[in-house]
Amino acid sequence: MAKKVFVEKAKRFLKKVLQEPELRDYVVSGLSSYFADRQKTEDHLDKLYREVVRLGDELVKLREEQEKRWEEQQRINRELMEEIKKLHRKYDAGIGALGARWGLRAESSFREAIKGILEEDFPVRVERHLAYDPEGVVFGRPDQVGLDLIIRDGKVIVAGIKSSVSKSDVFVLKRKVDFYQKREGRHADRVLVISPMVDADALELAKEYGFEVYSYPEDVEGLNEKQ
Repeated sequence: MAKKVFVEKAKRFLKKVLQEPELRDYVVSGLSSYFADRQKTEDHLDKLYREVVRLGDELVKLREEQEKRWEEQQRINRELMEEIKKLHRKYDAGIGALGARWGLRAESSFREAIKGILEEDFPVRVERHLAYDPEGVVFGRPDQVGLDLIIRDGKVIVAGIKSSVSKSDVFVLKRKVDFYQKREGRHADRVLVISPMVDADALELAKEYGFEVYSYPEDVEGLNEKQ
């Protein structure tokens, strides 16, 4: 009880003391060593805030860099998978061509596989054009003439798709193209020879005729370009 009375008296006494400027300054000066300076405290907090902001910016940059690296890695992975896919298909096409040449696989199944790859890789439609040649212009006797046509935005590209191509095959393809253009009354915009096995004489004759020669359908140029 005595302590409580003492505390109350001390409070009233300090209140009167602090009303005097000189005594108030003296008391504040004497107690300053027990409390942090306000300006120093504000400076410290400001410094701490700037450090937090700096670390936050660094974390954001680090995260952005990690996301960019991840996206780049994903892009590389996609490209690698696409290249592996293309190599696998070229391998299959080569094996299919050998099989067709040796009579172990039908030529028509090889052609269908190549047509499927063309339609998968490019915005095109591949059609089989059949017409009867009563005068025997192409083969020297009346017969059915077949051509593979690549249709893209109304343009027609003739494709000679075979497992192997000889000089005589190129000659026959030229006759087929001429027959088609005369019969249909339209000009073929391009003529392609697509085969993993084209002998040297066939390649030379194809160049003379202005035919484009490709080993694999993925290698065909210009089919993705805007017409």
